[in-house]
Amino acid sequence: MKKEQFTDWWKQDKRYLTLVKAVLMALLPVVCCLVRTAAEGRSIGQVYLPSSEWNDELFYFKQVESIVKYGFPRGYFGFNESHALQLSFAAWSPVLVFPWILWGLVFGWNLLSPVICNIVLLTITMFVFVWLVKPTWKQLGILTVLFGLYTLFTRYMLSGMPEVICFGMLILFYGLAFSYLNKETKGKLIAMFIVSVLLTLMRPYMLLFLLLACFFRIRRSRKSGWIVSASVVAVTGVVYVLIKHYLGAEYFTPLFYTDWITTFFTDGIGAGVRNFFGTLHWKGLEFYRHCVSGMKNGLASGAFFDGYLLVLLILLVQSFLDIRTLRRAKRVERIAMEPEDKKVREALFGPYTLTEDRKRGLHNQLVIEVHFALSLIAMLFAHLLMYKMVEGSKHFLTFIAAGIFIVSMLETRYYKKAVLLGAAFLYLYSYKAVEPYDYQVPYVTEEREEQVEYWRQIFAEKLVMNTDQVPNYDNVVIWTFGDDTPEGNRNLKWQLLYGAPEGFGISCCEREYLLEHLTELQSRYLATVSGGEIDRQCREQGYEELGRDADMVLYRRY
Repeated sequence: MKKEQFTDWWKQDKRYLTLVKAVLMALLPVVCCLVRTAAEGRSIGQVYLPSSEWNDELFYFKQVESIVKYGFPRGYFGFNESHALQLSFAAWSPVLVFPWILWGLVFGWNLLSPVICNIVLLTITMFVFVWLVKPTWKQLGILTVLFGLYTLFTRYMLSGMPEVICFGMLILFYGLAFSYLNKETKGKLIAMFIVSVLLTLMRPYMLLFLLLACFFRIRRSRKSGWIVSASVVAVTGVVYVLIKHYLGAEYFTPLFYTDWITTFFTDGIGAGVRNFFGTLHWKGLEFYRHCVSGMKNGLASGAFFDGYLLVLLILLVQSFLDIRTLRRAKRVERIAMEPEDKKVREALFGPYTLTEDRKRGLHNQLVIEVHFALSLIAMLFAHLLMYKMVEGSKHFLTFIAAGIFIVSMLETRYYKKAVLLGAAFLYLYSYKAVEPYDYQVPYVTEEREEQVEYWRQIFAEKLVMNTDQVPNYDNVVIWTFGDDTPEGNRNLKWQLLYGAPEGFGISCCEREYLLEHLTELQSRYLATVSGGEIDRQCREQGYEELGRDADMVLYRRY
């Protein structure tokens, strides 16, 4: 009996065919990475984080390494020796890297681990999305092309950045949303709440997607829906504030600006209004200049903005068309009731009528389109008001990634919008992707590998972990951001700090801070530029030199 039930379930909606589609799409992230590395004469195994120029990767990697080994870093991560009120994490929410932590606990953690985990996460995401949404072959074809042309999927998979975690979770969220609209079940709605709550705890602007889950819940039951939704939003907000307050170290500058709100309270309503619109004006001009530069010169931040705006435009146009189609069908239905002869009705209004399934499909599509378009608009205003222009641009990548999946699932006749998006991706993220810093995958070189290994041995031999009252500053290495040398200003080759022992914290410090507080620093170890001013003063102070090469020197202060 059970066998017969399974067979019936398996044949229902052609699940065997859906499985084939899901497996094929699950292979896409791996194929893209293999093609990219092979085209550059390399392999995935040759991706090497210490060759990257993205310094955020160092903090992410070393924190996860410490969590996997000890539960939390034994030394503080921070900036100008700041530290979290509790434990020892840097400025970003540790929830952001929880999939890496799980991966490290199961499979161990090494320099290739975040890359492999990223690929696996996106592979699972692709499989689950297809299984939930059940797209047509045409839709899969469009998705495949757009996925490949959006080369930032591959670039971030082959990195130590957690963007892929956000990509995957937001894509999964919309997979659940599509599936829920097709067949409403309690389990899917709960899953949407879980995913959107985790996204919000990772990055607060992801609250935009929690609102869609709330909308679905309220639609099921207005009274209880409002209670449940308000409770979930409130608890999520409180938890994020607590995480940020207690587990986040203070950054050099605020991660986001709030003066557009506080001015209303400090300087009055008039000043607040002027500041609000003034900020939008000047930041808007800067945003426009970045967009133009992205199209003309390939400026990465501008290219990200351009892709983002195009996704927004496509969704707005498609939303308008779908609304018009539904309204026209509704008017036709009212008029078409007048002729009594069935043949007359079909002759007059047949081309403009919609089946119930078609209307339902368009309505469901419209819900996704409108919500995502409104989310894009809200994020754009939030960026202009609250974020730094360049640093904040990478946050748009997650929205573009999810937009690809939404555009691919649109029920259109000629797929003109998908073609337009693909052409834009080809231009922006391949033809104009000329800046190595933003687009070049980091590969191992013999010189860099030998240098990192040299410092790994010095760190292992000379650094002593203090296990009393951890976390503490005895287990912290200062990363001097840069210093003046006879040859000019040089940044520290911070990639060498990948060699620091597991559990040690890293505090990134500005030159000015170190020169002002050199004799009263809290951290026990200091890594700075060889031959720089700080190097000279450390020698004058009698600090113990533990190691040196042409790029970096390491001191023990006490």
